[in-house]
Amino acid sequence: MPQVVLVNPLIPPNTGNIARTCAATGTELHLVAPLGFELSDRYLKRAGLDYWPYVKLHYHESLEVFQRLHKQRGGRCLGFSVRGSFNYSKFTYQASDWLVFGSETNGLPATFLASCDHTLCIPMEQPQVRSLNLSVSVAVALFEARRQLSHT
Repeated sequence: MPQVVLVNPLIPPNTGNIARTCAATGTELHLVAPLGFELSDRYLKRAGLDYWPYVKLHYHESLEVFQRLHKQRGGRCLGFSVRGSFNYSKFTYQASDWLVFGSETNGLPATFLASCDHTLCIPMEQPQVRSLNLSVSVAVALFEARRQLSHT
């Protein structure tokens, strides 16, 4: 089952919504610091409702710490970016993939994107709309991966 990674998320309700999606799908969620909030934030908890006990949550103190874990566990690192090279819906996912998303304002650092196995994008029909909300982007990508891997 692919895993979801949020690098420097800033908005508590987005992360709470993503945690809820991960709880519902049994997907591991990795949060990479610095976070734009405390894990005890009431808006984070509220968005995740009472599903937090069902979230397989991992906290990493830095991107370097996360990268060491990724290297140990293996699997492809798929960085999502508005400038990604592959359309997320035409990409072939593997069960060991890591779906990595950056902060709501800055996305993923360029140096990290360069180290990813592949970069993916969610195409926007309107050129004036740069991207979707982070929690929507994670859900879209995760459910496409699950669909392809027959985790309906």
